[in-house]
Amino acid sequence: MPDPTAAVLGELCEESDELDRLVRGADPERWARATPAPGWSVAHQIAHLAWTDAAALLAVTDPAAFAAEAAKALRAPDSFVDEGARDGARLPPAELLARWRTGREALRAALLAAPAGSRFPWYGPPMAAASLATARLMETWAHGRDVAEALGAVTGPTVRLRHIARLGVRTRDHAYGVRALPPPAEPFRVELTGPGGELWAYGPPDAPQRVTGPALDFCLLVTRRAHRADLAVRAQGPDADRWLDIAQAFAGPPGPDRAPRGPSPSGTGPDRAPGALSAPAPGPAPAPEALSAPGRAAGPAPRERA
Repeated sequence: MPDPTAAVLGELCEESDELDRLVRGADPERWARATPAPGWSVAHQIAHLAWTDAAALLAVTDPAAFAAEAAKALRAPDSFVDEGARDGARLPPAELLARWRTGREALRAALLAAPAGSRFPWYGPPMAAASLATARLMETWAHGRDVAEALGAVTGPTVRLRHIARLGVRTRDHAYGVRALPPPAEPFRVELTGPGGELWAYGPPDAPQRVTGPALDFCLLVTRRAHRADLAVRAQGPDADRWLDIAQAFAGPPGPDRAPRGPSPSGTGPDRAPGALSAPAPGPAPAPEALSAPGRAAGPAPRERA
């Protein structure tokens, strides 16, 4: 039986290599370019990935030391992510790139060597090796989108999006929980069109609450890399419709949406603008295990975690 951790790690390497190709050999001016995350340059984006890889490596190899670092994060929840990115972004580009490469390879080796069934501490619930690798793939893709936009590069969707799409579906109740909203009692049906026209389906086929659309647009939605109004993701049913307003596949508190800015990456946007949320209700749902580390917002919001 194929090792799921090794399979995801292989695709994480592919995603990292694609981003690596965008920044290798870039001059300092390009490393300093602003990205869609306010206050973050290309260097900040790569520094954040290197910082989070280092945190993940610590969680795998020294859980006690990771717990101490996580406690520091809890004492400064509004600044520790920015501080980690800022410190790394001060390095010369070649040194920062080397740090990211070394760290991601060390994490890959540590996860491959981890005993079967291992679970590691994280900023949310403990995570299995395959889940941690999936979270790193999702975050690498999301921050890679920011870098590509800053550099004017065009990156097409790949089958690796299926990991992010699945993560986005699995974290449905988490999106409600971080807003102190009660999650829907019934599962949804999610049907997405993959890059090659294939169908990626999740949930009961006969579920009345449904979400459909291009996989790329759904992944942009759940990583908060685009506003819902710019995406061709559609909902059938009031609960599914509400979810699309708040969906997020990453750990941490939500932030404001990006402002709408134009046509969908895959076609025309939905027929409606996102609606207002109802008043918060008590009883947040527990967060799923496969969540990324806290990160930086994709759009104008000052504080999302992705």
